[in-house]
Amino acid sequence: MAVERKTVIAVVGAGKCSKKLRDMAARVGKYIAEHGGVLICGGMGGVMEGAAKGAKEAGGLTIGILPTDNKDDANEYIDFVIPTGFGEARNIIVVRSADAVVALPGKYGTLSEMAFALKAKKPLVSVSAWKLGDEIHQVEDPVEAAKLAMELATEGK
Repeated sequence: MAVERKTVIAVVGAGKCSKKLRDMAARVGKYIAEHGGVLICGGMGGVMEGAAKGAKEAGGLTIGILPTDNKDDANEYIDFVIPTGFGEARNIIVVRSADAVVALPGKYGTLSEMAFALKAKKPLVSVSAWKLGDEIHQVEDPVEAAKLAMELATEGK
């Protein structure tokens, strides 16, 4: 009997950010959880914490792929903590584990995750993040981004 797996959406972005950006991430996480998805992220602060908080408040599941080797480094909203000790190399694990990626503004770590998503041919939705090419779906609204990511992730299932 085949197991029906849940859709996994990665949310990537700045590790340190404004309250406004953290709240945008929370809206993404909330939508993912409300629509049966699982949120995966880097498990730390900023956008990652905002997205995980939104998912948890909506009753969802969260996975954090940490750059450190200490489970206690995860933010309080992560259900499944995976400490890697891989530093930025964990970015590829976050992306490869997802069915689609939502990118919010960030720095070079976010850029690397977006590049890994493109390389892996994962659907990528950018909410005012890096503009890297036509294969990235550019949107301004975080809920629209989450909705589009869920749709794109399930098209191939």
